[in-house]
Amino acid sequence: MSFEPNRRSAKAISVWLWIVAAMVVAMVAVGGITRLTESGLSITQWKPLTGAIPPLTEADWRAEFELYRQTGEYINVTGPAGMDLAGFKFIFFWEWAHRLLGRLVGIAFAVPLAWFWIRRAIPEGYKGRLVALLLLGGLQGVFGWFMVRSGLSETSTDVSHFWLSIHLLTALLTLGGLAWTALDLWRHAHIGRSRPARWSSTASWVGAILFVQLLLGAWVAGLDAGHASDSWPLMQERFVPEFDGSNGLLWAATHDPFLIHFLHRWWAWIAFAALLVLARKVRPLERRASIALHAVLGTQIALGIATVLTGVALWVAVSHQLVGALLVLAFAWAAHILGRARDL
Repeated sequence: MSFEPNRRSAKAISVWLWIVAAMVVAMVAVGGITRLTESGLSITQWKPLTGAIPPLTEADWRAEFELYRQTGEYINVTGPAGMDLAGFKFIFFWEWAHRLLGRLVGIAFAVPLAWFWIRRAIPEGYKGRLVALLLLGGLQGVFGWFMVRSGLSETSTDVSHFWLSIHLLTALLTLGGLAWTALDLWRHAHIGRSRPARWSSTASWVGAILFVQLLLGAWVAGLDAGHASDSWPLMQERFVPEFDGSNGLLWAATHDPFLIHFLHRWWAWIAFAALLVLARKVRPLERRASIALHAVLGTQIALGIATVLTGVALWVAVSHQLVGALLVLAFAWAAHILGRARDL
């Protein structure tokens, strides 16, 4: 039996979207582990359905290992370092777990969406947005495969940092969209208004600054540029490190790990200031959102410095990426409050 959308169904959809958002945050964290353990190229084939099943026999494991041994990463990096089958199983697990979690996120979104749709429980104006989020999630998976494929040739030793940034930023964009839609529906459930919050000019310029910082962070991860320095605030005992500018400043700013590391660590303070402005504007409207943004922002800065000083220690760096995803959520919350305040 179907029913017309009401406040109860809007609340249920909002809760569902928050659950999916939490899964996306977990996937971002596992993706960070996958990157930091150099696990991303361990699975050399894209099998959307059968790939959910890991190797079950020793022969299956050896066949997967043989495929990995044909990659440039194994030939030039992990092979000479002495990687054996046990080491391969370790990196395979993280890439498999990352892909499995991506599949679970897709199921957790698509199945309830179909159920709410069939039951006619989706409030007017939200069907298109939910379908767009579903497609964006699927596109993120496709981008992930393009990223892996970019590193599978015999001459490559790593994935393209450009594809890595597209893969990660699409995930964070999806996360922000999930949060924004969940907040809209939560508001509709409590005050009976389905009109979504509007995007403010403050959200535009603060969001643009945050986007640049996230992009630089993705490039740092893709180029292993975190290892360019283990000191702070100076790099190589200098404020501006030496970098390869022979191909021009633009090339260096998009390819040289030393310059990208430098840009990421100092653009962070521009992002810090911009997000503080947002938090200050939000404080009179919703104190909890302002506090959350302050807390996540301070934690992220501290973890960024700790990542450098610890030489990119695994769990410190993973925490840095995890809190980066939480920062996107805090930004979305604060921006949403500003957007809905314009209608009061």
